[in-house]
Amino acid sequence: MSNNDTGNTPREGGKLGILVRNDRYLDQLVNLVHAAHEKGLHTQLFFTGKGVLLTQEPDFAKLVGKAARISVCDVSFRANQLSGDVPGVSFKDFATQARNAEMVAECDRYLVF
Repeated sequence: MSNNDTGNTPREGGKLGILVRNDRYLDQLVNLVHAAHEKGLHTQLFFTGKGVLLTQEPDFAKLVGKAARISVCDVSFRANQLSGDVPGVSFKDFATQARNAEMVAECDRYLVF
């Protein structure tokens, strides 16, 4: 693994991508993201399918500042009749599945919840 990093996030352990496709395991996700952050991993999250429902949970905010990037599938968000602001997610972070594909290509490791 290369130590060359163009971002400002520590790369001690590389990049970890996490696809969240269901609305279970928020506690485990938060714990994993916090642990990865402590180890210096650059962690990216992509929420899709029923996973977008987690954006409405109060504990979702615990991911903000620990994950380097949080993206939400715009189609899934709308399909689940959600609207409004999501903590730590800007307008540009509501994305298509292409963002998920980019995450797969960018990350050293990829997990699915």
